[in-house]
Amino acid sequence: MAGSASIAVESGPSIERVASVDEVTDAAPIALLVDMRSGQVLYSKEADRRFVPASITKVMSAFVAFEMIESGELDERQVFTFSKEAAKVWKRKGSTMFLTEGEQVPVYALLQGITSVSANDACVVLAEGAAGSLDAWADRMNKAAADLGMSNSHFNTPNGYMDDGKTFTTASDLSKLARALISRHPDKYARYFGKEGLNYKGIAQANHDPITGKVEGADGLKTGFTNEAGYGFLGSAERNGTRLIMVVAGVDRGRERGQAARDLIEWGFAAFDRKLLFSRGLKVADAEVQAGSARSVGLVAAEPIKLAVPKGTTPAVSIRISYEGPLRAPIRQGDKVASLVMDVDGMPQSRIALVAQDDVAEAGPLDRVWNGLAGWFS
Repeated sequence: MAGSASIAVESGPSIERVASVDEVTDAAPIALLVDMRSGQVLYSKEADRRFVPASITKVMSAFVAFEMIESGELDERQVFTFSKEAAKVWKRKGSTMFLTEGEQVPVYALLQGITSVSANDACVVLAEGAAGSLDAWADRMNKAAADLGMSNSHFNTPNGYMDDGKTFTTASDLSKLARALISRHPDKYARYFGKEGLNYKGIAQANHDPITGKVEGADGLKTGFTNEAGYGFLGSAERNGTRLIMVVAGVDRGRERGQAARDLIEWGFAAFDRKLLFSRGLKVADAEVQAGSARSVGLVAAEPIKLAVPKGTTPAVSIRISYEGPLRAPIRQGDKVASLVMDVDGMPQSRIALVAQDDVAEAGPLDRVWNGLAGWFS
């Protein structure tokens, strides 16, 4: 069953929004805007509708590589070779670093090509070199997606090249990927994403990111286009401690994609007031624990949780705790075990992860006796 707890929040009458975001995203059938640190959804249109991500897929390849580097499985100085077999298929196919058969390329250069000029050949060299085959790399991508809770995504290629729809995702899932990549790997994100382009082997190419260099604080992430996918973009920008993640997808024209992306993220910074609800690590509530060494565990905010409301308004607000409970031991400190559910009148519902404050071991014989007695008299 679902356990819940209520938190009182001052609220007032709902007031109409200060701007029409629907006009901003008119050209984008799919659109999503999320506060990265809190996870609050600021705008959502068809965010759980599956679509073909095209080259946005490469963000997952970069994430897998970052995770492997962090764990020591991969080194940025390692050198991989563009194999004869891979070159037959991928030499100068679509976006490229202009790699040649037998060329040896360090991992850091491959990542630069993937993140700045969307190099299909670089993705293939990285995938084969780091995982042994494209299929093995796809398995890593799908394992990472499952671990991140990207339940409506599947990856079949390292680069998102057309594969009859076998690779698909949703805006909601892409926001989870972007949040994980930026929060877990801030240094690598800054090193590889948000660059104006790439000059490799004397060949200069521009990054087609529609917000970096055009929107204050913008620093990535990745465009996508194929005939079957249309134009899409997964982007991010940070101002004054607030970072926003945005997705637009299924747009008919590149120019419209760029305009929608810029307008949506500018709206996100301009249209809201933000109030800190819970600092990082602050206990929000307690959750009941079954068969554990303790009968409850504290629920804390993994990141600072700010409530965003349309500027100049005092909308009705409802906040509650939700978890499938009672939770079952063992529980590790930092495990995501509950959600803070926020309903702000006129805005999409947001579910923000709360984590366990402490470890809770499985109950031993004496623990079970005391828990039983405590439950009897409570």
